[in-house]
Amino acid sequence: MVASKIPATVITGFLGAGKTTLIRHMLANAKGKRIALIINEFGDLGVDGDVLKGCGDEVCREEDIVELTNGCICCTVADDFIPTMEKLLARKDRPDHIVIETSGLALPQPLVAAFNWPGIKTQVTVDGVVTVVDSAAVAAGRFAHDHDKLDAQRLADEGLDHESPLEELFEDQLTAADLIVLNKADLISAEELEGVRAGISGHLTRKPIFIESRQGEVGPEVLLGLGIGTEDDIANRKSHHEVHHADGHEHDHDEFESFVVSLGPVSDAAQFTEGLKSLIVTHDILRLKGFADMAGKPMRMVVQAVGSRIDTHFDRPWAGGESRETRLVVIGLHDIDQAAIRASLAGLTG
Repeated sequence: MVASKIPATVITGFLGAGKTTLIRHMLANAKGKRIALIINEFGDLGVDGDVLKGCGDEVCREEDIVELTNGCICCTVADDFIPTMEKLLARKDRPDHIVIETSGLALPQPLVAAFNWPGIKTQVTVDGVVTVVDSAAVAAGRFAHDHDKLDAQRLADEGLDHESPLEELFEDQLTAADLIVLNKADLISAEELEGVRAGISGHLTRKPIFIESRQGEVGPEVLLGLGIGTEDDIANRKSHHEVHHADGHEHDHDEFESFVVSLGPVSDAAQFTEGLKSLIVTHDILRLKGFADMAGKPMRMVVQAVGSRIDTHFDRPWAGGESRETRLVVIGLHDIDQAAIRASLAGLTG
């Protein structure tokens, strides 16, 4: 029997909207559901004592909480998020649910699209995208309580590769949402809150669910278990950037392709590694992993490449009767040139 996919919830929203408060409340009321938490927020909203206090040992242990600090998660999907997910899925004691708190600057679309990655799509599904809104800030004509702090966050993130205006970024986070949480509803009047709801709805073609919250107090039974499968609907939630480049000049990042290449023995490890680096850059390969048969060596060499960074090590001796071969998995975008890559890899062995 094939195990059910692990549901994952993506929680997005600007800095100060109340994402972490929402997550603390959810963890404190999880009632035994074991949750793995991936946090991509910066500064004082990362993994700290307050987050862990709201997380009982039976719900999420310290090893179930991962902090991604290499920059905005939507800009480091291949380098940071995918390897983190692969490690979670390789564990024997898998979580019941995965919750991902994005940076306030993150575009949800590339992150959701990453769940179509080979090896992840068959094991995890996006239960839903939750966008947390600072209702009081929006009612006052802002997108976040402290725009200066948001701008400082943007400047501090060296990995950020999109410069979306705040208004577009706010709309992109709403466009991706399955559930919109109008947080800090207690700080404004009922009329103002209805104006916030109407203003947001007017910008959306889809009709996500709206709920109101005060101090992030939303039960896990509301946040978790939406059962949307958002990764299969990502084409209907395009960001401003994707709409602007809808003429086909850029890749659709929700389509990935992987294939396996089997090769002969490798005679020179250093030359092989340098050749892989060049190949990865030339063909824009996202990930490359597997193992190599090093001629004359009793152990097999593990190869792991993320972008142009390549790590190698010997993990174990070849087993008796085991067929020695170099075997690599190549992952790239949907239009990757398989034939050229296979030919280039063949030229690196022997």
